[in-house]
Amino acid sequence: MRTLLFGAEADTLRPILSKYPEYDVVDSDPELVVCYGGDGTLLSAEHEWPGVTKLPIRNSRRGIRCIPHPPDQVIERLAKNRLTRNAFIKIGCRVFRDSTPMPKRTLTAMNEFNVHMGNINSAVRLKVWINDEAFADEAEIIGDGVVVSTPFGSTAYFNQITRGVFHAGLGIAFKNTTELTSHLVVPDDVTIRVLITRGPAVLAHDNCPEYVDLEEGDRLILAKHESPATILTWEPMSHPSDAF
Repeated sequence: MRTLLFGAEADTLRPILSKYPEYDVVDSDPELVVCYGGDGTLLSAEHEWPGVTKLPIRNSRRGIRCIPHPPDQVIERLAKNRLTRNAFIKIGCRVFRDSTPMPKRTLTAMNEFNVHMGNINSAVRLKVWINDEAFADEAEIIGDGVVVSTPFGSTAYFNQITRGVFHAGLGIAFKNTTELTSHLVVPDDVTIRVLITRGPAVLAHDNCPEYVDLEEGDRLILAKHESPATILTWEPMSHPSDAF
């Protein structure tokens, strides 16, 4: 199996993998990506090689999305086919500007999409629809922005806003709104639409260093992506938000 090692110290795993000739360490076109680091290492790997199976092994003081056992034990378990394969939903987001039918950008996220005010001293204003139903009677929401999260990502920014997690669906969390605004968890088969009614704003996703600038009139369409993330864990998981 074509296996790529990813992470600042991932090359230290080469001697372990060399014991198993069925795993051929490569630099491109992998069938398996072994992530050696923290949660951010896994997210970065999924963006670089979407859909390719990931094996995350912890090499960080923090992180709940990496197997915490010693690398030699994890790789031995891999070779014996004793790890558990999991499919975690991702979110797709299309960004539209003006009346053009083609999106300005098309992005995917494993954790969340995050709309945030573009100026630190100026709130962003937006409206939200769930399918064709306007949220809060189509009221304009004024605040720092909004986060749309997967269950996998609900332990991250969604949790920092709501102090909660969820196990199924898509989560919508509003940040520092001027009026009391309820957070939502909706079924994962809905389409979420966001209209920027006053900018500037920026769109971030997961830990990607690239931001998308948003302005008044920009529209975001978010929905469950057709292809999940495939991740190996030490044992079966009860919920996507559980620690590895």
